[in-house]
Amino acid sequence: MRVSIELAINQLANQTRQARKQLAVKVRVILPRVGQAAFAVAVAVNLLIVPKVSAQAIAPAHVTTGATAEVERVIVTGSNIPTAEETGPNPVDTYRPADIEKLGIRNATDLTTFLPQQSGATTNLNIANGGDGTVQFNLRGLLSKETLVLVDGKRVAFGSLNAVGFSGGVDINLIPFPMIDHIDILKDGASAVYGSDAITGVVNFFLLHKFRGLEIGGSYGNTNLGASNDMGEWEAWIKAGTGDDKTDIVVIADFWERTGGIFSADRDLSSNAFQIPWGGFDFRSSNFPGRVQFGRLRPSMFFGPGGTPRFGVNTPLPHSAPNAQTSPFYKNPFLVNPNANPGAPGIIGPHAIQFHPQVGTDYKGGGDYFLYNFAAVTPALPPADRQSFYGSFVRDICDKYLQVFADFKYVRSFFDTSLAAVPFVPDPFKIPGTNIGFSPNGISVPIQNPFNPFTVPDNTVIVNGVGIPVTTGVTFRGLNDTGPRHEKITYQDSLFDVGLRGEMGEFGDNFKTWNWELGFRYSRNEGQDLAVGEASQPGLREALLDTDPATAFDPFLNFNAHNTKAAKQRVYVTLHNSGEYELPIGYATVNGDLFNLPAGPVSFAIGGEYDAPRWTRDRDPLNIIFQSIGSADGGSARVNRDVWSIYQEVRVPFTSPTWNFPGFYSFEVDFAEREEWYSQNTSAVLPSEAFPAQPAAHSQYNAQKPKVSVRWQPLDPKYIGALTLRGSYTEAFHAPALSEISPASSQDFSFASDPLTGEFSQFEVRVIGNPNLQPEVAYEWSYGAVYSPKCIKGLTLSVDWWHIDMRSIASLLGAQFIVENNIPGLVIRGPSPIPGEPGPIILVIDPNENLTGTIFEGLDYEAIYILDSSMFGHGDFGRLTATLNGTWLSRAELQIAPATKRFGIAGEVIPPGFSLTGSLPRNRANFSLFYDGPTDTSMQGLDVGAVVHYTGQYEDDNLFLTANPNTGEFSKPQTPRSGPLPWRARKVLEWITLDLIASYTFNLPPPAPAPVPGFAKDGGKNFNIKDGKEKNVMPVSTAEYHPCGWGAWLNNTTISIGMQNVFDEDPPFAAGAGGYDASIATIKGRFWYVQLKKRF
Repeated sequence: MRVSIELAINQLANQTRQARKQLAVKVRVILPRVGQAAFAVAVAVNLLIVPKVSAQAIAPAHVTTGATAEVERVIVTGSNIPTAEETGPNPVDTYRPADIEKLGIRNATDLTTFLPQQSGATTNLNIANGGDGTVQFNLRGLLSKETLVLVDGKRVAFGSLNAVGFSGGVDINLIPFPMIDHIDILKDGASAVYGSDAITGVVNFFLLHKFRGLEIGGSYGNTNLGASNDMGEWEAWIKAGTGDDKTDIVVIADFWERTGGIFSADRDLSSNAFQIPWGGFDFRSSNFPGRVQFGRLRPSMFFGPGGTPRFGVNTPLPHSAPNAQTSPFYKNPFLVNPNANPGAPGIIGPHAIQFHPQVGTDYKGGGDYFLYNFAAVTPALPPADRQSFYGSFVRDICDKYLQVFADFKYVRSFFDTSLAAVPFVPDPFKIPGTNIGFSPNGISVPIQNPFNPFTVPDNTVIVNGVGIPVTTGVTFRGLNDTGPRHEKITYQDSLFDVGLRGEMGEFGDNFKTWNWELGFRYSRNEGQDLAVGEASQPGLREALLDTDPATAFDPFLNFNAHNTKAAKQRVYVTLHNSGEYELPIGYATVNGDLFNLPAGPVSFAIGGEYDAPRWTRDRDPLNIIFQSIGSADGGSARVNRDVWSIYQEVRVPFTSPTWNFPGFYSFEVDFAEREEWYSQNTSAVLPSEAFPAQPAAHSQYNAQKPKVSVRWQPLDPKYIGALTLRGSYTEAFHAPALSEISPASSQDFSFASDPLTGEFSQFEVRVIGNPNLQPEVAYEWSYGAVYSPKCIKGLTLSVDWWHIDMRSIASLLGAQFIVENNIPGLVIRGPSPIPGEPGPIILVIDPNENLTGTIFEGLDYEAIYILDSSMFGHGDFGRLTATLNGTWLSRAELQIAPATKRFGIAGEVIPPGFSLTGSLPRNRANFSLFYDGPTDTSMQGLDVGAVVHYTGQYEDDNLFLTANPNTGEFSKPQTPRSGPLPWRARKVLEWITLDLIASYTFNLPPPAPAPVPGFAKDGGKNFNIKDGKEKNVMPVSTAEYHPCGWGAWLNNTTISIGMQNVFDEDPPFAAGAGGYDASIATIKGRFWYVQLKKRF
């Protein structure tokens, strides 16, 4: 026996020596750079331990004959090598359509807000002010651009309406759920596999490529059972597929619409921008009709008893007084009459409480107006719709050796958001030689204007070399001229795939596991943005200079009046902006097994890819010259990039279930690396004005990033159950987005505290792209475990600790940082009324630089327990499934610039102006409990359950809440916290909501023929009966329904009903403009829905 063992060992050693020779050649071809040394060590160790392990493993010396079940190997997101393991080395969550429906996730917005890993600022369809009609992932709360979104494992075009200097992600609203086969969410970096953007994770949408039959479905839901307004959502789809063992054809159409919308006024929390009673800020606007610098119209001119409009005196008499102090039509702007008539909608209500430290007034509104409450007229969840079409074709030409495939997807989406009527800032009259408004607040109105009530000017503006006497500080908002502004955003997104793939077994047994694919993808996103109700600075300037009452513009109107049609046509405009992002991709890949080691095959994947993204941003001519009012102006941009990449990956099994030793039941290591070379050209349409701008440029750089992953099962599952340990180290990167490297600029408006003047005010910010930005880099590691204990059948536990150290983040300096440091050339001030003192800030230039660093780390956890009643041996009474999954953010630190210290931001709201924004709650989790009916009974199709969503409390925007109202100074509350929070600092409370879902699927037995003795007219087959004689029989159906009757229509029909936020809970108050964090919460309230789906 010992001789036989030694002989087997010698034979195995000879085989391994031959394998090493073959390996040396193949490694030089497949692994030119990545992990050659590490790979060689791994294989050497494997071979060195062969004698010891083989001597112990006597039984497997011979090959067992007989049939063995072969598990299909598939590619799982995070690797390009197929695997048959249920638990891999990377933390991946998979959601199939059945899971999505079961959890009550109805759209892309629901999916992003459901995931515990989603946090920080992002965009979705529940965001009106700042939303652009897209839905984007922001895993870990870094930035949307750091999460890679794939479709069938390949990149797709980004949203085309990004502003210059800013970047976003892929719009997943353009991937309707009826088209999806499954979704993989990789919660780890993967630049070594996929390249740029895969820092916080990868979301991979796999589309449907195989379907048989016909499915028709529809759903409808509404918010009318809660406190919110009547907002309906409906969706209808049709799905058809056919094919055979060689061909698969799938066609899908989907239609979705949200009607009505919910307004901020629907919920108390968001109904008033005056949020001081809640512990926040006063966001109401001082821009409204009837207000000038030192006065405002008396309410008695336009408000009667009960707040009813008073008509007749719509505007003060022209040229009737020297100034506001002497005019009988105006009153002191800071004195409010508590006995005045109740205000109209949009004005401060009679029960509001105002605390205004600047004038020392603490009063009840009483109906008098002081500031404009825009929240009374703005939507929180705007109307939207989407139409989608998809087709897939797959054909085997030579069995599995050659397969042709082609896919096409087209989606059109529409988003109709609105804002309050346009406020007239900035001033259309400029300081000579600049683009800076002459009047720091409001606009300047010439004395010659036929509606100006004053006769004495307070300044003189130069127009075409001529001095024009003006009244400055006049505020206006076209409440009745245009009503709310509208942003009508339309996206048209198309995707086309074509290629060849196949197996390589025809070349011999050595290639029987090899697969190849060669393909081309063209992805295109076109966006159209119509900004309705904006104003033109040149048009307003001309209309204010006009002396004809029939065509001149009157900015002295009250709330009930409006301008003439001729005047409005000169001033108000619709701005046309568009964008186009196209992404052609060509790629080739090969994967398979190189050779066998004692523990199993050494697998590999290699590939190459060429990407050529192109981004075009065409702005309205008025935006390009920075002459609009109410719209974010900016230049047009053209950016193109060429990216060449190669990648390689090798998986080495050290031990396996068929070849192992104690402590290493199964152990494998995965080495991956990707190299990418970038070449890009940028150009822009620059405005003819004097301010710093980056020139057009050409730049090049490359990135080479590795990843090492480990999967380890210490013991055979028969001892303690299935325990898998996993870990990884990866280096990731993000190439600057095309919108970040454009030399054009875009306009923004920010609030900041000026330490030189002590003022807290809003001003214009010019964000400038930088063609010389370098890639962001990240160093990441993670480790975790998945355990299914033997003693508790049905229980699976998983934990993963993750760490991200990100550096050189392409970010803006931030208006507050620039102002606080008064950086020369970036802060532009107006003239000061006091000689020698700094003037007010007029403009801030905010360039994009590789400045910021951050460290994030935390814990992902999940517990699943399936209680199958049949396990007790007393029959099948159904199955209970309980699931808990969540994330805990342990650490989040931000470093604004290389010379600054990091400071903690975990469990806080990051204030505007920093590279990272939004909220970072430490805890987010979901708990679900579902019951499935027993099999082979009428209750088999029953599925009922509940989902509880939890977001833990976190600190509010305490940086600004604790600012000194008199000096504008602020400082971050101490970190770590010691003692109570400073004055006015507050926390955002936890938010817990409950969803209920129930569905039933009719599964009736199919019409099956059964042989019944008898004679068939047209013959039949013989059937042996008890008397031993053979007779002809006729097949008779045993089904309990007619193939065309009501039973056939019920069969394979699923009816679902559900309710989100059963208790109609308001989100917790957060001191932001909307009063709540719209990225992870919503004021939608209680939402019920029904769904019907029929499969033929």
